[in-house]
Amino acid sequence: MTDIDRAILDTIVETAHDHFFIVDAGGGILDVSPGSAAVYGLSREELRASTVQQLVERGVLRPSVTLEVLRTGRPAQLMQQTETGRRVVAEAYPVFVDGELVRVVSRSMDLTDLQLLQDEYSLLQQRFSDHLKRGAGTSLDDALDLDTLEVRSAVMREIALLLKRVAPTDATVLMLGESGVGKTAFARQLHRWSQRGEGPFIDVNCAAIPEALFESEMFGYQPGAFSGAARQVQTKLLKVIQDGRLTRLGDVQSRRVDFRLVVATNQDLEARVASGDFRLDLYYRLNVIPVTLPPLRERREDIPALVERCLGHLNQRYARTKVLHPTAWTTLMDNEWAGNVRELENWLERAWLASPGDVIGAPGDREPEAPGVAVEPSREVGGACLAEGETLGQAMATHERRILAAQCASGESTYAIARRLGISQPSVVRKLRKHGLRCGG
Repeated sequence: MTDIDRAILDTIVETAHDHFFIVDAGGGILDVSPGSAAVYGLSREELRASTVQQLVERGVLRPSVTLEVLRTGRPAQLMQQTETGRRVVAEAYPVFVDGELVRVVSRSMDLTDLQLLQDEYSLLQQRFSDHLKRGAGTSLDDALDLDTLEVRSAVMREIALLLKRVAPTDATVLMLGESGVGKTAFARQLHRWSQRGEGPFIDVNCAAIPEALFESEMFGYQPGAFSGAARQVQTKLLKVIQDGRLTRLGDVQSRRVDFRLVVATNQDLEARVASGDFRLDLYYRLNVIPVTLPPLRERREDIPALVERCLGHLNQRYARTKVLHPTAWTTLMDNEWAGNVRELENWLERAWLASPGDVIGAPGDREPEAPGVAVEPSREVGGACLAEGETLGQAMATHERRILAAQCASGESTYAIARRLGISQPSVVRKLRKHGLRCGG
């Protein structure tokens, strides 16, 4: 290595915001960045005089990402908990010379300060919400200015308040929730509230793009370039988010892009990270402002407004005025709506089209069954009886509480319960809160 190369490397290590380790093939630590001392609780000199094996034995590295690379010869990424109480994302890469692994370069990003900022933000948001609820000069409806977005339940209004507060910033928002809960509608409202509201809202359905074409569709391409397989799309997406620059496929020049990223998914990203399908550092770049939209069955107060809005659209589309018969509301309010708002809208359209007159669900009309719900003439279904005056929704809520109570009694964490029930961990937390239950972790 020349003196110039050595000086460049020293400058990179000395000035790095992330915490670098350079380790030889035997685990000996050759150099670390100065900031590593504060994270790992040892001076730079003490770290340089150690091996990663010794740091693991002392509990300084729990676990060591470098040892994983030395074991496999492949890049690795994991979460560490340090002795100083810091939570960091660590990633490491092998360095090969003539086919032989000679060095491992690792870097870690401290997430503790980010978590503290998010906690502080949540506290400020709660105070702001409480202030509005007390009616201090501004009504909640005036403060929200929701345009066409229909929310009546307290939880959805809290979410709307949160989105309005973050709208003027460029912070990445991660929308979580079951399919059909309205993630795209809330993302559009966030855009309308933002400083980019006069610009375009680009809605990209990533699942509909073939993997081989994803990079060219997302980042563009130079004329004549062949897209090929998108093997490192997560890495390139992470770089675009970090740097605000992208390089089109087949191009050699990067260009700055001005955008605000809003991500919506019904996937449990934490579980995908744990399974190795989703990059941990990308997850934390996306998870700046997480917003979990609860399913419709957990916010039934929103159903009437959603029904009225949808019915208005149907009447306008088909140029005819129809109204709901009062008995139709029993089905609308009691159904579980597994498909959420989207399923509710589909049911209403079928009911609108199936109704021969101007009253939907009038006596004598054949009411379309809600998907997944069997209509039984008896109050006894498969040996399970409903209590007198008990609705299906109430019975299912009781059964849900029993299941959750049994899972909590086993002492499992909310993450383990989520895996057992096949739902997301935020959904488990909401359900426990709804039923007044407490579990560990």
